[in-house]
Amino acid sequence: MGKAGTGQAGGAGAGRNEEAVARFVENFAGVFVEAGVQRMPARVFAALLASDSGAMSSAELGEQLQVSPAAVSGAVRYLTQQHMVSREREPGTRRDRYRVHNNQWYEALANRDQIMKRWEEALREGVNSLGAETPAGRRMAETQAFFEFVGEELPLMLERWRVRREELFGER
Repeated sequence: MGKAGTGQAGGAGAGRNEEAVARFVENFAGVFVEAGVQRMPARVFAALLASDSGAMSSAELGEQLQVSPAAVSGAVRYLTQQHMVSREREPGTRRDRYRVHNNQWYEALANRDQIMKRWEEALREGVNSLGAETPAGRRMAETQAFFEFVGEELPLMLERWRVRREELFGER
């Protein structure tokens, strides 16, 4: 394997077992695929997560995962739209690097709040259109109530996580 495969991509430290890292990347990606994420974005995300720096270029990702630049491009486009990775410019070059942040799970959940609010509004319209007393209307009303509940609880849960994260890792 080349630079990315040896663990040098993404700032990998000495002593890494690259075979074990490759297995982790594929296994973790498989878990994401089971949850509904497309395979290539899942693999790219897992590779970024497993890199010591949390950042890799498109070429490094392609080399490590043995995929085409087009496959990497489509995957990072999806991941950036989902707020799972961010794009940053390498200083002094025109090359982009893709980064997963230490608090990326928090960010991903926080961004889901806006999506759930849109679902809630659409469901409210559905309840009004179908009638709250119809079977479909009741089903939509229950779904809407669930998203309202999650929308109320999510900010409280995220605040508890910020406190706990600071206690565990000294970061806020």
